[in-house]
Amino acid sequence: MRVLNAGLNQGNRDSLFKRVILPYKLLIIDDFGYYLPLKQEQANLLFQVIAKRYEKGSTVLTSNLPFGQWHNSLAQDSALTAAILDRLLHHSTILNIKGDSFRLKDKKKAGRVPIEITNKQEDNFMT
Repeated sequence: MRVLNAGLNQGNRDSLFKRVILPYKLLIIDDFGYYLPLKQEQANLLFQVIAKRYEKGSTVLTSNLPFGQWHNSLAQDSALTAAILDRLLHHSTILNIKGDSFRLKDKKKAGRVPIEITNKQEDNFMT
């Protein structure tokens, strides 16, 4: 996203899309929306990425957020969120995984992580 954002600011967006986004058969976007919400310009850029790859390449997107909360990470833009989800979900397979964090399971077994941190979490995986 940083590379695309910089390219957008420098006016090289189309060139960057051709070099960085479009040539690959698979794009993986990990931990979408969990830490920092996107600004409007960044959310628009994500839409452009998803729209340009739509029916042309596979995209895997992981998120701890249910779809109903995605607008919070996409600049509170419900229309943009609906457009992104429409394209992502059209030919998708959704894997809904419930359980403790894989990264924390060994720490939990060793008693090194407080129980409230390891409460059940949910990830959405789309392909």
